[in-house]
Amino acid sequence: MGSEFSVGDHVAWNSEAGEVSGTITKVHTSDFEYKGHNRRASADEPQYEIKSDKTDHIAAHKGSALHLVDDE
Repeated sequence: MGSEFSVGDHVAWNSEAGEVSGTITKVHTSDFEYKGHNRRASADEPQYEIKSDKTDHIAAHKGSALHLVDDE
């Protein structure tokens, strides 16, 4: 099971272009459609929608792919 995060958390993840960071805008705890694809999510394994800090891009990731960013 991945870590638990909340809307408003500042997180980062690894992408092909390097580390990307953003703010969680939505937590999915049931299956949902994202960019034309069905994504699996549950209360035990939620998925998160994250708005990139640098672009308007919205990404969806499992908690296991994310880590909190220290804003200090």
